[in-house]
Parts: sequence; structure tokens; C-alpha cells
Amino acid sequence: MSWSARLTELGLVLPPVPSPAGAYVPAVRCGSLVFTAGQLPLVDGAVAAIGKLGAEIDTARGQQLARICVLNALAAVDSLVGLDAMVRVVKVVGFVASASGFTAQPAVLNGASELLGDIFGQAGAHARSAVGVAELPMGAPVELELTVEI
Repeated sequence: MSWSARLTELGLVLPPVPSPAGAYVPAVRCGSLVFTAGQLPLVDGAVAAIGKLGAEIDTARGQQLARICVLNALAAVDSLVGLDAMVRVVKVVGFVASASGFTAQPAVLNGASELLGDIFGQAGAHARSAVGVAELPMGAPVELELTVEI
């Protein structure tokens, strides 16, 4: 089964690739790897939620927002090389806008990691970093970068 067919089976649709918010491109290929730019939880061009984890945003909502980020990242990969060219997910780097004392960044990023597992099975197993930060662009609670092998 192709990855595109797997998305359809799961009832998922890749969104249009969000327009870059600066002087960069959504994804770059280097040899057999594709690196995405940081992807925010944008839906129809707007941030789906604004705030910090541990304050305005709870962990469950953060996981949902991480899922949106990963779908945006997969859309960037798809627009560059086609989703079905993917061999595996290599690495996820996630940034979580965190209120003072919030330490559940890995739990927030599990939303993205679990979705990648649902879509790609063992090929979705990846290395990951979950980093707490003071602020993210546009007030977003989560930002995610994806590296995939093609």
C-alpha cells in the first residue's frame, strides 16, 4: 500500500502547503533526505490556537496541535518529492512554547510521533527532540521540523 493510500484509509487529507512566513522554502532535498522548515499548527492560513502549554493550552490540545504540524510537514514533503517517495521518517524536532514549570514537552510531541506511527508503521519510528521554548512565531504553542529519507 502506498503512503497516500494509507492516509486515505485513515481518513486524513494533507492540507495545502502553508506559505513561508519569511525568506525560506517549505522543504529542501539533500541527497536521499528531505528536511522541512519549522511547521506551525496552521489551518487555512491561521494558527489553530495561541498560547503556552501549561497555561492557556493543556497537553491533550498540544498533542492535537502537534498532529496538525506533522500534517503540514508531510504536505511540504509531498509538494517537493511526493509522499510515496518516502522510505522512512528519520527525525522529528519539536518546539513547545512552555509556561514556567511545564515539563511535559515529550508528551505534547507524542501527538506527532503517534500519528507518524499510525501512517507509516515501523517506517514512522524516528529519533526525536522535544524542546521547551519561551515563545514561538505568531504565538503558536507548537512548531515541528521533519527529516525523512526518500
